[in-house]
Amino acid sequence: MAPKTLIVEEHEHITRITLNRPSALNAISDKMGEELLASLKDADKSEIVRCLVLTGAGRAFSAGEDVSGLKERYGAGTHPSLGDHLRKKYHPIITRIRNMEKPIIARLNGIAAGSGASIALASDIRIASEEAGLKQAFIGMGLVPDSGSSYFLTKMIGPGRALELIMTGKTIPAREAEQLGLINKVVPPAELDKETDELAHRLASGPTKALGLSKRIVNRVTSLELPEALEYEATNQDIVGKTSDHLEAVKAFLEKRQPKFLGK
Repeated sequence: MAPKTLIVEEHEHITRITLNRPSALNAISDKMGEELLASLKDADKSEIVRCLVLTGAGRAFSAGEDVSGLKERYGAGTHPSLGDHLRKKYHPIITRIRNMEKPIIARLNGIAAGSGASIALASDIRIASEEAGLKQAFIGMGLVPDSGSSYFLTKMIGPGRALELIMTGKTIPAREAEQLGLINKVVPPAELDKETDELAHRLASGPTKALGLSKRIVNRVTSLELPEALEYEATNQDIVGKTSDHLEAVKAFLEKRQPKFLGK
């Protein structure tokens, strides 16, 4: 059954998932959360898909959590368990993005706020329109960052900068985010599709196993001491050294031609 809150397209080994609630700035409803997780799982399991692109419809990537149901959830002064909500809805999405051994590009067409920013930061590479921005919107609701934002920000820019963004809740324009290292590349809006598509096709035609294990290594090595990191690299190098793509690369080098990777 086709999802109701997403547009999922597959073409040339690339799955493009578009958050599709533009009238709500792609705020993540419970239904969208369910469908996004299901689509990520499908792409992860697919032997055809070798790269993913996450983006939003309209003028926003995602405004974050859908707050349209606040009145019902907080009726009569109740305090719903926000932790349980995160564990059920967002933790599986963020974990799937980080653990999927395929490259994931966040195409930031507009603002990515709150949990929308978390999804962007969890992705492997971020390409943004000059009209995009990142916002840690949690403090404005009297909340702490969630869905991985505190983790990714601290890893990427350090605790001082991370706390500045978290505590002020200010919107960081795309160019400033690029300078901080939160966005990989910023382009004019008219060039966003071209830049994203070129990178997606490059990654989708690459040695998928090596790309996936590179992501596995980067996820792990920051928690290891150097000797353990060296051994972890060596273990994974043994794995990719036995792939068809590696042998194709060696053969292509010897024959002085470009390799044709099949993702195997």
